[in-house]
Amino acid sequence: MTLRIVSLLPSATEIVAALGFSGELVGRSHECDCPSEVETLPICTAPKVDVSGSSEEIHRGIERLVKEALSVYRVDAERMRQLSPTHVVTQVQCEVCAVSLDDVRDALAAWSEPLPKLVALSSRDLDDVFEDIGRVADSLGAPERGQKLVASMRRRMDRVAEKARTSSSRPRVATIEWLSPLMAAGNWMPELVEMAGGENLFGAAGNHSPWLAWEDLRAADPDAIILFPCGFSLERVREEIGLVTSLSGWKDLRAVAAGRVFLAEGNQLFNRPGPRLVETLEATAEMIHPEIFRPALEGAAWQRLSSLRPAPVTIGA
Repeated sequence: MTLRIVSLLPSATEIVAALGFSGELVGRSHECDCPSEVETLPICTAPKVDVSGSSEEIHRGIERLVKEALSVYRVDAERMRQLSPTHVVTQVQCEVCAVSLDDVRDALAAWSEPLPKLVALSSRDLDDVFEDIGRVADSLGAPERGQKLVASMRRRMDRVAEKARTSSSRPRVATIEWLSPLMAAGNWMPELVEMAGGENLFGAAGNHSPWLAWEDLRAADPDAIILFPCGFSLERVREEIGLVTSLSGWKDLRAVAAGRVFLAEGNQLFNRPGPRLVETLEATAEMIHPEIFRPALEGAAWQRLSSLRPAPVTIGA
């Protein structure tokens, strides 16, 4: 059978490509952008909120849709029909983060021809990520490729964890997944923080990311803070960081005083439960334990807040 794959999830697209099936991809979501060659593929989804808005505006738009029991995304059923996929890869974890399984089923409801195989991913922690890789590989008839990819990821992650254990300190770390309102990172991030040699303060492995009160963050007074808003590039985090740094008492935090507040690439790394979680772990280790890990990903995956240049002052304004 000739494979024709539509991926409606960025991490799924990366999994398909890492398994060696990038040539069989025929369609993608509006967010799928890695590997770069997939950007020429037809787009089959679109958000119903303006994702170019501020963190607060995006939150209000999504909150309104959820309250009205409406989907956050549109699926282009006609375009998908024209692509004649044999497989459609989507997710069941979070209806806010990406197109859901129900969205896809609704889009396919009117099809009369043979329906594509739906592969639904649900990564809540690292083990789920590995299982999802195996699920995709199995559905595409290449289980051995999935096993090989997972084994490679585990080896690299184990090397980082082993090196991190040589440190005599375990900094207390707060990971932030949304800026306004504040949200701590759950799912796989607590595990990555622990593997990187830190003590995770908020969010639990395998659970959805929880809202975080500013007063609770101040009371915890973490040794390090890592901010990677969901779907935001490092550049965009820089643009919106004022939503946090303007909070009352921000400058009094231990992490701020020590210069241990970090901005990170959420869109490409920290928010994507796929093969590049290895790089996410490596970046996390670089931030938490710079005395052990060479900052190979600094500038591309993360940067210190203290390295940002202040806004220019206009003389005579």
